[in-house]
Amino acid sequence: MDDTDTAARGESLLGPERDDPAVLLKRFRKAKERRTAWESHWQECYDFALPLRDSILHQANPGEKKADRLFDGTAPDAVDQLAASMLSELTPPWAKWFGLTPGHELSPEERDQAAPALERIVATLQSHFDRSNFSVEMHQCYLDAVTGGTASLLFEEAPPGEPSAFRFTAVPLSQLVLEEGPEGRPDISFRRTELSLAGLRSRFPMAELPEDMVRAATADPDQRFPVVEAVVPAGHGYRYAAVLDTEGEGVVLDHGGFEMSPFINFRWLKAPGEVYGRSPVMKALPDIKTANKVVELILKNASIAVTGIWQADDDGVLNPANIKLVPGTIIPKAVGSAGLQPLQAPGRFDLSQMVLDDLRRNIRRALLADKLGQPNAPTMTATEVLERSAEMARLLGATYGRLQAELLTPLITRAVHILRRRGEIPDVAVDGRSVDLQYRSPLAQTQARRDAANLLGWIQALGTLGPAVLQTVDATAAARWLGRAFNVPAELVPAEPQEVGHAPA
Repeated sequence: MDDTDTAARGESLLGPERDDPAVLLKRFRKAKERRTAWESHWQECYDFALPLRDSILHQANPGEKKADRLFDGTAPDAVDQLAASMLSELTPPWAKWFGLTPGHELSPEERDQAAPALERIVATLQSHFDRSNFSVEMHQCYLDAVTGGTASLLFEEAPPGEPSAFRFTAVPLSQLVLEEGPEGRPDISFRRTELSLAGLRSRFPMAELPEDMVRAATADPDQRFPVVEAVVPAGHGYRYAAVLDTEGEGVVLDHGGFEMSPFINFRWLKAPGEVYGRSPVMKALPDIKTANKVVELILKNASIAVTGIWQADDDGVLNPANIKLVPGTIIPKAVGSAGLQPLQAPGRFDLSQMVLDDLRRNIRRALLADKLGQPNAPTMTATEVLERSAEMARLLGATYGRLQAELLTPLITRAVHILRRRGEIPDVAVDGRSVDLQYRSPLAQTQARRDAANLLGWIQALGTLGPAVLQTVDATAAARWLGRAFNVPAELVPAEPQEVGHAPA
C-alpha cells in the first residue's frame, strides 16, 4: 500500500507482539469458514448468469471453457445490461457524477466565495478519475454486485509519475472475505491473493522475504505464494497488515494504517443478520435454471426431430450398424419385409416455447432489463424521459441509497483524502457542514428535476393570477435555487444581491 499513514504504525493487527502473524491468519481462517455457506450459492449464480468470471470453489485456468452448462443466454445478457445501466446511471464515464457545494453553516457571502474554489476541486478530482482505470474496474464491480450481491473496489494511491493519482482494482468474491465492523458495515476486509516473487517485491518493496522462498522462486519464476491482507477499523482510522501465508505462522510483509479504508465494499441488498449481500440473480435463479433446462430439452427434442428414431425387422439381411441416414443411401431389405421404418414420437414439445417465453420475461423483469435498457423506439418525448427516470428511481431507490452510503460517499471521501495529502487540492473536509457532497449522476438528478418542474409550475400558476402577484417572486433567489437543482456552474449562477446604503440627504 503506497498511502499508508506512518502516524498509525504504532497499532498493529498482529496481536500484542507485532511480529506474530498467527493472530491475523487465525482470524482470516475463521472468517473464511463462516463464508463457506455462501460459496456454493455464488458459484451457481456465476455459472448461470456470469460464467466467464473466476470460479469461487476451485482455481480456474485461463482460457478454459466455462459455459458448458449454459444453454439459455437470457440471464447473462440481462446481467450485462443491468451492470452497464448502473455504470451510466450512477458513475457515468467522462461525466460529472458528483460535486462539492458549500455547507449549510456558511453565510451567503462565504458561499459565493467558496463555490468557485469547490468547482476547481471537483474538476481536479474528475480529471484524476477520468485518467485512471476507474470505469473499467467499476464495471466489473457492478457485475459482481448484480450477480453475487457483494462487490469490493480496492482504491489505492498510484505511484508518483503516473497519469492519475488513483489506481483501482475490482476484487473478485473468490479472494474477498468480510466481517461486519463496530457500526454494522462490512468494514473488516480480508483479501487472499497469490503473487510471484516479482509481484511480492513490487507490492511490498520493504518486506524481508525468507531465503528458502527466494531460492525456490528463483529456480521456478512461475511459482506463486499466498498473501493475506487485512484492513480493520481502529478508532478514527483503519489498521492494515499483510502476511505471507506460508507453512507455520507466516511472515509479515507490511503493516500500517489508513485514515480511509482502501477496500470499498458494497452490497445490492442486505438481509438482516448477514454480512454479504443478496443479488437480483439470486431472486431470479429458479427461473434462470428452469429456462436453462427447458432450452436443453428443446435442443434434445430438436435433435430427435432432425435425425428421428427408427425401427427395423431382424430379417438377417438388414444390418443397423452399417446404415447411414444421408441422401442417396440405398438400404437393403429382405423380400416381403417392412425394412427400416420411422418410430413416431409419443408427444410434441410445442408447449415448451410458451413456458420459455414466460420464464425469459420473468428473468428480464427481475434483472430490470426491460426497465433500465434502451427503448426500442428511436425517439422519446420529454415526458417519457421523465417517466422513465422516475421509474428507475422508484425501482432502484433502496439499492441506490445503499450504494450511496457504502460506495459513492467512501469513494469520494477517499479521493479527496489522497489528493489533499498529495497537496493537489486545498485542505477541505467533506463533513456536510462547511463542504457538502452532491451527487450529479442521472439517477440522482431525477428528484431534482421533479422539484424544478414543481417550482416552474408554481411560477406559471402565479402568472395566471396577474402581474402583481407574479412580481412577489424573488427572481434572483429562484434563479439561484434552479441553478443548484440543475447543477449549473457557480460562475453562471447570479450572485446574492448586496444591500446598498443610501447617502444622507
